[in-house]
Amino acid sequence: MNKTLSRRNFLKYLGGGLAATAPAAALITSCRSGDARDGADATAMTTRVNPNSGDVVSLLGYGMMRLPELPKGTPDDPVTGPFDQEMINRQIDYALAHGVNYFDTSPVYCRGLSERCTGIALKRHPRDSYFIATKLSNFGTQQWELEPSKAMFENSLKELQTDYVDYLLLHSTGGGGRDTDGKELSGLEVCQRRFIDNGLTDWLVEQKQAGRIRNLGFSWHGDYRAFELLLRLHDEGRYHWDFVQIELNYLDWYYANEINGANVDAVTLYGELHKRGIPAVIMEPLLGGRLANLNEDIAAELKQRDPEATIASWAFRFAGTPEGVLTVLSGMTYMEHLEENVQTYSPLKPITEEENEFLLHIAEEIFGQKEIPCTACQYCMPCPYGLDIPGIFAHYNKCIREGNTPQSFGTPTFRRQRRAFLVGYDRSVPRLRQADHCIGCNQCTSHCPQQIKIPRELQRISAYAEDLRRQGGPL
Repeated sequence: MNKTLSRRNFLKYLGGGLAATAPAAALITSCRSGDARDGADATAMTTRVNPNSGDVVSLLGYGMMRLPELPKGTPDDPVTGPFDQEMINRQIDYALAHGVNYFDTSPVYCRGLSERCTGIALKRHPRDSYFIATKLSNFGTQQWELEPSKAMFENSLKELQTDYVDYLLLHSTGGGGRDTDGKELSGLEVCQRRFIDNGLTDWLVEQKQAGRIRNLGFSWHGDYRAFELLLRLHDEGRYHWDFVQIELNYLDWYYANEINGANVDAVTLYGELHKRGIPAVIMEPLLGGRLANLNEDIAAELKQRDPEATIASWAFRFAGTPEGVLTVLSGMTYMEHLEENVQTYSPLKPITEEENEFLLHIAEEIFGQKEIPCTACQYCMPCPYGLDIPGIFAHYNKCIREGNTPQSFGTPTFRRQRRAFLVGYDRSVPRLRQADHCIGCNQCTSHCPQQIKIPRELQRISAYAEDLRRQGGPL
């Protein structure tokens, strides 16, 4: 899809999206939060109706991937480990009271404890007041067989304390990997082995027919051929996808492929779903926080445009506007993030044609910064050699945004920028976990949803930091 056509289509989708925000009064009573707390009006939250099931879903979805943790020094809880269950309960209570009813988790999130923590918090509320989304996260080759994958689903029901899942996803289809002999496999090959050839998806369809799964879909990262395969199976009638989860934000709309040649622009992914009438669940609306932490000059442009709006709200409004978007996920670790996002979607103020052009201009500026497209999802961790891969990338990107990546020794700002980069690097990432300890084993690359060539980027950062250390004398 060329950009001129895509812009025209996006504006067409905006019009449809406006109509889709109106709640269906006959349906909303079946899944809405319980008694409102502190005067909250749960009906203020914009909702979308899933055409496959009639579910009235909050436009803001709660991603349970980054849960609040207990204060440092506090012993782990015997049930929920390092995670602050009391705070999780409070935040879920607040979310439900303000109309958020879609909660997204996975067996692999939060050291394997996300489903448990989510189940404990949600069990305190009526089962018909929320939707649970979880995933078949059978990443390890030992889990590619049917029985271990079935066991994973059964354990999800146990941890979530429920006898059915509202939204079940084949997790991260398109991600590559290795077989038991160490042979590297493409994302298409792994998708076929994890979900198709072993009969797993056929079994999940049976569970849906039995009422244990209400909506069946998939999330996609990586190999576009896997995305095409699953949609072809949908078109042929072998499987019916009730929803699909994709990455969508105003930077990835056109620049995902240019930032990372292994990725696919969001406009293409969204367009393929929209023409089939498949609802889209949106992940990474902030691109791992990147679109909430812009450099000062770009942030100033957004503030000048609307002094009252937060930087993050622009990205959330963009992600929630297109027709066919069912819900937009946000990993809201802190209460203030939850409060801000609830406000943005209560109700949604859709992006206008003029604002869309403005955000595309902002995306062009961000693209010019050449940051590493890491979303801090932690899929690459733990590194077998102890590197803090997300921490390294976060520091590098932060320095780019703040103008602290000096390139020339002779510039007036070199000494200040050099000190900011190197001192900040040592403070944010311990020396033994820095990029120069990467041996290039490449175990991390196949797990990266963004398809970042992680060892290559680590070697580049290591060389850059070492070059800075050799120049300019003491810090």
